Formats: sequence, structure tokens, C-alpha cells
Amino acid sequence: MEQFLLDAARDAIVATLKVAAPVMLIGLIVGLIVSIFQATTQIQEQSLHFVPKIIAMLVSLILLGSWMLTVMKELTLRMYENMLRFIGL
Repeated sequence: MEQFLLDAARDAIVATLKVAAPVMLIGLIVGLIVSIFQATTQIQEQSLHFVPKIIAMLVSLILLGSWMLTVMKELTLRMYENMLRFIGL
């Protein structure tokens, strides 16, 4: 029983990382590119740093949203299918 709960928790953490990682990595890469651009051109405008990151992350959510929904749906279905095992029946 304990192993089952640990496996369920591990599956939830892995699914969360699979869903969040692409968007966060895109934000990280775009932020790094903008920071390098700001450092080379010596432009220190704060809004220049956030706007491209927000736009890139929104575009990635639009493009990857269906895949993210599929991953979360599969996890939810597995959790509901095994709900009786969670409560010990």
C-alpha cells in the first residue's frame, strides 16, 4: 500500500514537471537571449526584459496546451481509476 502511494506521488510529480518544464525552459532561453541583447547594446529598459518572455511563454502555452492537457488528463484518469486503492478497499 505504501509503495502504491509513493508511486502515485512520483507519477504526479513527474507529470507536473513534464507539463511545466517546456514553458519554463522557453522563458529561461528567451530571458537569456534578451539579457545578452541588453548587455551588448547597453539598453537597460526593464519592460524590454519581461514583454518578450511573456509573449514567448504565452505562445508556447498555445502551441503545447493540447499536449499538456493530455498529460494531465491521463494522470487524472489513473488517479480516479485507483481511488479505491488509495482509501484501502
